Amino acid sequence: MLFVSALMSGSEVAFFSLRPEDIEKLKSNKSKKASLALRLCDSPDKLLSTILVANNTVNIAIVLLAAFISSRTFDFSSSPVLGFIVEAVAITFLILFFGEIIPKVFATKNQLPIVLFMAFPMSFLEIFFRPVTSFLIFSTSFVRKRAGIKHSNISMDDLSDALELASDDINEDEKILKGIVNFGNIDVSEIMCPRIDVTAIDIKLGFNKVKSIIIESGFSRIPVYSGSFDSVKGILYAKDILPYTGSPDNFKWQSLIRPPHFVPETKKINELLKEFQIKKIHMAVVIDEYGGTSGIITLEDVLEEIVGEITDESDEDEPLYRKIDDRTYIFEGKILLNDFFKIIEIDDDPFEDVRGESETLAGLVLEITGEIPQKGKEITYRNFKFRIESADKRRIKEIRLEITDDDGNKGEE
Repeated sequence: MLFVSALMSGSEVAFFSLRPEDIEKLKSNKSKKASLALRLCDSPDKLLSTILVANNTVNIAIVLLAAFISSRTFDFSSSPVLGFIVEAVAITFLILFFGEIIPKVFATKNQLPIVLFMAFPMSFLEIFFRPVTSFLIFSTSFVRKRAGIKHSNISMDDLSDALELASDDINEDEKILKGIVNFGNIDVSEIMCPRIDVTAIDIKLGFNKVKSIIIESGFSRIPVYSGSFDSVKGILYAKDILPYTGSPDNFKWQSLIRPPHFVPETKKINELLKEFQIKKIHMAVVIDEYGGTSGIITLEDVLEEIVGEITDESDEDEPLYRKIDDRTYIFEGKILLNDFFKIIEIDDDPFEDVRGESETLAGLVLEITGEIPQKGKEITYRNFKFRIESADKRRIKEIRLEITDDDGNKGEE
């Protein structure tokens, strides 16, 4: 019976300490045990009630059996108080040590095996104790309602609106909270590094050229392609080539390439973050609806949406914009619209009707004009006046922005 008590205690810890990656493993496991375990996890109230009822039933049986054996084995008739103390101490120690502490410590390190092992027994116990557990769940719900305990009905939209109404002087904690609120609404394509700005390595290059590209770029992970960037073969980690830096130019560095992780442009970054955590990777290749490569996205890109810009000693100081005054800026054409809106402090997208599929400021201007404008061309949309500062036949490099009042005049400085 102590073994059964230990199983119940261990199951409680195992089921309720499953991590997201454990749930994903259960979903990918097509066995009957895994499907039963997932069904149990979907009803945590029923599962907890079943475990508690079963565990307490076994513990009561242990106490009664121990008292019966003690009365038959030892004679405490002359000192019943001593007998009670001995029985209480001994039974409490046995139940706590062997039925609670040891199994729970073991379960914290072995959640998944215990969950799979207990899937069938726990499903049976759930059916067996259903009359009792149903009454307990109903009673708990009744008490909660009578006590006035209510679930919070505040949605992410409500929280976002509350932040908008807060003071304009937003501190760092509030910025992070705002990033968390918007986190689930951002697509990968909105924050990725577009393919034109990606440093990549041709799989046919010699080892010396590969080393020079890594050193010049300063990146720790670089995509490797064959023929064109639409055919990414993997990711080369700088740390993987360190043991071979003295090797000749014909060294087969291609054997060090790690498999790439592909994600669609429309994937939400909160889902991507979970994938990064489960697969223990830091970079993904973004593909479009036709299977072509749109760009890359890193764990750093995702986290920056919550905590803001992350820089380290290897980052080059290349600002994507210069602020002339409160209403005049010069932007790099490749700046993401997400960052553009943050800089000019616009929360709602005023270009929603014309932006199309563009994700950068240069792409937005192309959508408005329908062509690659020449240097010096001015484009006005609503109260935004764009002037092309630098461009070539293929891309817009630099754009000057003036924000005017609705009547077309520049606001007060």
